[in-house]
Amino acid sequence: MIPAMTDTLSQDILGVDEKPGASDRSGFVRAVALLSAFRTDDHELSAAELSRRTGLPRSTTHRISSELTELGLLERTSNNGYRLGMRLFELGHMALFERGLRDTAAPFLADLANATHETVHLAILNDLDVVYLDIIRPSGAPAMRSRPGGRLPATATAVGKAILAFSPSDVVERSIERGLSTFTPHTITDGARLRAELKEIRREGLAYDNQEQALGTICCAAPIFGTSNEVVGSVSVSGRAGVLRFDRVRMAVRSTAAGISRFQSPAKRFGTRRASSLNGS
Repeated sequence: MIPAMTDTLSQDILGVDEKPGASDRSGFVRAVALLSAFRTDDHELSAAELSRRTGLPRSTTHRISSELTELGLLERTSNNGYRLGMRLFELGHMALFERGLRDTAAPFLADLANATHETVHLAILNDLDVVYLDIIRPSGAPAMRSRPGGRLPATATAVGKAILAFSPSDVVERSIERGLSTFTPHTITDGARLRAELKEIRREGLAYDNQEQALGTICCAAPIFGTSNEVVGSVSVSGRAGVLRFDRVRMAVRSTAAGISRFQSPAKRFGTRRASSLNGS
């Protein structure tokens, strides 16, 4: 374990804080301390070694390690020791991917915002919801439900439908089975209608939100694809109904998504057209 972290967490690990909510916090900190006890060259650690490195009692080490194992954050080994679990690998991979996608997309989003003077979104699918990785919102933009780090049902947003249209069919069916959330009278609440719209999105390569998640706002979105041609996210332009015209932004949205998609592969980084070349389209 990193010495500085051991020193910083020592009081919390020992559980001596009696302030309101301290029990939950110290439990969380103890769990983090156990996970942080692993060094890069550790293939596995015994319960005794985990206890020694963290300063936790053996009984506490065993209890928290068991709970972390149930969550997939730790795994038991054939020697009755512990190693970091695959769930941690998945979470770490997801965090790196999301940060990488956001960094890759940033200049494209800026160009798109400058070209359209409208709100621009970058989103991914997490479970059955979209999570907004980045939003560029100009002054005077209409109020929307979206916020950086926030989530909304994928079926009620253009960014979500753009991703669902190119996702495995079981993802779409699970979204329908969960129940289609209603935000406005325009929100799609019928599974058959949603399937038909997703089919049209696959054909055109663009998704639309016609006041479905907020009255007075509309949105045009396009999917972003990864190196294996799998859908990894989407980008959109949103604005006021009656002011934003889809025919003026759809080419820029499609070009932006294509540019980000090409940039997912190092071999395809050259020759990328950005949205600034489509200003006024």
